[in-house]
Amino acid sequence: MTTFVDRVELHVAAGNGGHGCASVHREKFKPLGGPDGGNGGRGGDVILVVDQSVTTLLDYHHSPHRKATNGKPGEGGNRSGKEGQDLVLPVPDGTVILDKAGNVLADLVGQGTTFVAAQGGRGGLGNAALASARRKAPGFALLGVPGDVLDIVLELKTVADIALVGYPSAGKSSLISVLSAAKPKIADYPFTTLVPNLGVVTAGSTVYTIADVPGLIPGASQGKGLGLEFLRHVERCSVLVHVLDTATLESDRDPVSDLDIIEEELKQYGGLDNRPRLVVLNKIDVPDGQDLADLVRPDLEARGYRVFEVSAVAHKGLKELSFALAEMIAAARAAKPKEEATRIVIRPKAVDDSGFTVVQEADGLFRVRGEKPERWVRQTDFNNDEAVGYLADRFNRLGIEDALMKAGAVTGDGVAIGPEDNAVVFDWEPTVKAGAEMLGRRGEDHRFEAPRPAAQRRRDSEAERDEAEQEYDDFKPF
Repeated sequence: MTTFVDRVELHVAAGNGGHGCASVHREKFKPLGGPDGGNGGRGGDVILVVDQSVTTLLDYHHSPHRKATNGKPGEGGNRSGKEGQDLVLPVPDGTVILDKAGNVLADLVGQGTTFVAAQGGRGGLGNAALASARRKAPGFALLGVPGDVLDIVLELKTVADIALVGYPSAGKSSLISVLSAAKPKIADYPFTTLVPNLGVVTAGSTVYTIADVPGLIPGASQGKGLGLEFLRHVERCSVLVHVLDTATLESDRDPVSDLDIIEEELKQYGGLDNRPRLVVLNKIDVPDGQDLADLVRPDLEARGYRVFEVSAVAHKGLKELSFALAEMIAAARAAKPKEEATRIVIRPKAVDDSGFTVVQEADGLFRVRGEKPERWVRQTDFNNDEAVGYLADRFNRLGIEDALMKAGAVTGDGVAIGPEDNAVVFDWEPTVKAGAEMLGRRGEDHRFEAPRPAAQRRRDSEAERDEAEQEYDDFKPF
């Protein structure tokens, strides 16, 4: 049964914003007491947080679909909807967040580091918030904005100071078990180690972590064996330790050729050339092991490697090795640039930044892109003429109509607002006059339908009465 997972694809969905409420206050002797529709609640976010008590992505492997709660809709009586609850997902230290294309979105290192993977939608305004001096009783409310829905990839890269690399059964697990308190599985067959093991070593005043990476074989950087799956765990380590087997039973292998093959795989993987190296000749307690170590040591030292002869079983040479590793880690930490406090950078928008763009596409369609117009479209109830008229007024105030005219749009041209896969398309009709003074009864807009017959008859009768009164005033006797 799988107990360690270091790469998963996660499907996250933030909560949708609640719809605003269109309501009119009513009480005895006050049938129309003004708008009192409340705002909708904000949808919950999906947040990833580093938790050092979590060491694997196994939970997300079994349950890859995660969704935050939606915001509640507003209600009458100026009651706003309840906000959706954020969904907090704990991840191991060293988790990298990528999109489907492989682009890095965040690198989470350090306890408590957070990343908002999906933003919750904002709630829609109720008609009480939309009321103004010119629109005293709006007959509509804004809809809630849908939350973000996306697929992300989580990759775990072990956070350790030292990585033990080498062939399967070279004795890496045995070495980490005697250097630290880690208790990995140890056996005499290849690929005993299937998951990285971490151990903490104390040498004098230096404390460092050491990782046992599953064994590498030729072609590991191209996916053979387990190498490609776990080579990413080497990336964060400051020092690489080659564990070479001096007691191998394979006739075509020796410590020097093993070192060359592993170095070639690390080179093919890339990004590890600048890491300090150290060579450990293991299993010198085995017959002929010490003789082979004495034979290859001059060649390895001639290449510039520091070489240590150890036996994990007989506990030989371990103290010298641990202090040598502590010395290298102390030097790496001293050479590391000092972290500066995060600076808050404020980037105000330019004065002439309209916040949207208008582009004419090859088929003649004019496409409007921008955060505000796209959000306004999602918040509009297109079954309500007054809401559509309010949207037209907002577009006009933002300058979209002027931009369309400058781009060459004429009456009847197609205009799309939003991306190609989720756009609202309509035939453009330039607004000659816009404003609340053109609105009729709540929920209606005279720019979208002809006057109602009853209203027209009422206006005709009022005009006839005014005319009759005027004639009487003109000819009444003195």
